[in-house]
Amino acid sequence: MKYNSVFDIIGPIMVGPSSSHTAGAVRIGNIARQVLGEPPTEVTFQLMGSFAETYRGHGTDLALLAGVLGLTTESEQVPKANKLATEVGLAYMFSQVNLGYYHPNTVSVILRGCTKTAQLIASSLGGGKVEVQELDELPVKFSGEKSTLILYHVDQKGFISMISRRLEAEGYNIARLSLERWSRGGTAITVCEVDEELTDAFLQTLTTTIPILHDVRVVKTL
Repeated sequence: MKYNSVFDIIGPIMVGPSSSHTAGAVRIGNIARQVLGEPPTEVTFQLMGSFAETYRGHGTDLALLAGVLGLTTESEQVPKANKLATEVGLAYMFSQVNLGYYHPNTVSVILRGCTKTAQLIASSLGGGKVEVQELDELPVKFSGEKSTLILYHVDQKGFISMISRRLEAEGYNIARLSLERWSRGGTAITVCEVDEELTDAFLQTLTTTIPILHDVRVVKTL
């Protein structure tokens, strides 16, 4: 993860107290909500390291909930996230676990909606910056700082080149692209970060013209 200026280290405009434990946590929750692609009905947070040790005192629990509810780091509603969750009927649970060899500020977020599920592991790196480490148990990395296209598809030869051509034809510049799969020839996840905002029209074209696509999800720039 690269910092471009001192303001990246200080952190974003936010409801405090901490850029790592609060702003970063809001962003992780927000990313998880976007990956799910629909309002969540249930969420489980598994925290490790310093997240697990200080999450109540630093408001990490409220920050994660706020992000899952769709709030941003600037929202004054972040400290009221538990009340908002109750109002919309969102069931939530926190636990402390050892997730493995990750940054100390790391959390697993398991989300369920009416029709979809999503599971990700993400770390808060400081200054409000975050990085997703795993998505649905695959080692997929992205930060949410660029528009991110997440494609669930059949693992088929030529898929990466086809998606690259589609993006290029629509004027998108690829910043990073990766593919991970559970098994060869089975289902795979392709994650593509681009420099421009992805349009609904382009996403609709993908879903209607690529038969091997199971699902398309998008994380907009945070």
